[in-house]
Amino acid sequence: MSLKVVSSKAPQDMSEYVISSALKSGASFADFVYVDRNSKRMSLSNGKPEKNISGHSSGAGLRTIDHKGRQGVAYVNSFEDQDLRDLVEWSINNCRASEPDPYIFLYDGDIPSQEELGLYDKNVEKLTPEDRLSICSEMTEIANEADRRVISVRSASWADGSIGVFYGTSKGFRSQYRTSYASSSVAVVLEDNGKREMGGFGDESRNLESLDHRATSRLAVERTAAVLGGAPVPTGKYDIVLDPESTVDIIEILGDLFLSSNIYKGRSLFRDKKGLKVGSPEITIIDDGRKWGGMGTSPFDGEGYPSQKTVLMENGVVSSFLYNLKYANIFGVKSTGNASRGLSSLPDVDITNLYIKPGNKKPSDILSEISRGIYVMELLGLHTIDPVSGEFSLGIKGILVEKGQMTRPVSGMTIAGNIVEILDSVETVGNDLRFFGNIGGCTLVVKNVSTAGS
Repeated sequence: MSLKVVSSKAPQDMSEYVISSALKSGASFADFVYVDRNSKRMSLSNGKPEKNISGHSSGAGLRTIDHKGRQGVAYVNSFEDQDLRDLVEWSINNCRASEPDPYIFLYDGDIPSQEELGLYDKNVEKLTPEDRLSICSEMTEIANEADRRVISVRSASWADGSIGVFYGTSKGFRSQYRTSYASSSVAVVLEDNGKREMGGFGDESRNLESLDHRATSRLAVERTAAVLGGAPVPTGKYDIVLDPESTVDIIEILGDLFLSSNIYKGRSLFRDKKGLKVGSPEITIIDDGRKWGGMGTSPFDGEGYPSQKTVLMENGVVSSFLYNLKYANIFGVKSTGNASRGLSSLPDVDITNLYIKPGNKKPSDILSEISRGIYVMELLGLHTIDPVSGEFSLGIKGILVEKGQMTRPVSGMTIAGNIVEILDSVETVGNDLRFFGNIGGCTLVVKNVSTAGS
């Protein structure tokens, strides 16, 4: 085949060439992924320039599959004719060296709808270096003026960019989409009476209108000030009130327990729990790959399968798991559109936009009902949670709540137990759903948690 069609370096042309070449070289099936990224980042440290980075990168990955289900992946980040020939050769060689897998196949359905999902804001790519500098300077100024105890604005950062994805297969699938993103973050140090606390806050969005860098700066200071000078409180049982960010940390851990790959490999305590109650009736957990403007939203997943909304836990009952094509085939179900794939890796399973369904109560009303509790703003040691047993021991930082009032900062405390016990003890879910990246959480009340302190 002539390589003339590839001279434009358009991903569609490259896809046609490498897939056709792969089939001629012995592959039974093939798929091709192309990703290009534009990224810009600026940060100030105590008002002085720290980083000012701008870049563009692109890469292509080819997966070949033979009649026994053997798979091979290769990738390139340059696209001359010889690079594309090498891409095919490397992928074929890797395929021949791999083990057969009878569950592997390609998606052969309709191309997902290109309906508006709020993924791209053209205004993001209109930002100038002067705009970014102005934003970082303003965040620094706001942080310095927000509290007299601020002694350092360690970092005021802004990043933005766009990502384009093209996917094609030997089954005839061809589709693409583009996303934009912007993020702001501030890290500060506060000091009072010889005690110091470092903290911060960050936020990100697909569009500029939803991202408030001023609020980011204020929250960085407020959250750090809230735990400044924290000390342990007496050991005992407390009602634990998780703020939305801390709830997100828990939801993220739970997300791994719903991945069918982990279910299959015995790495999830939910393995035999489908249809069973494992949590409070207040808890409903959802994964939604089509959430408008979500950081994990896309029209299709890493295998071209249409993204969708899946209820994983409904009123405390495990109702579904997340699947890609392989694990859907293994379990005899349909994919949920949760295939994830890098340019140099085989498809796996991952979350999209994962969140807990919000309740009806305002956070202020929730706190007013707490007679003895701890409002938790930071969880430490999340990596220690055992995904099979559910056992954990976590450090916490936050504020003591007495008779509905926040009284003093708390730190140096630990909570220990089992994640299922925590889920079952959730009494209230707030109405303040907030996303941090692609995971959303609300204020959450967990009753009578054993807490170790002074």
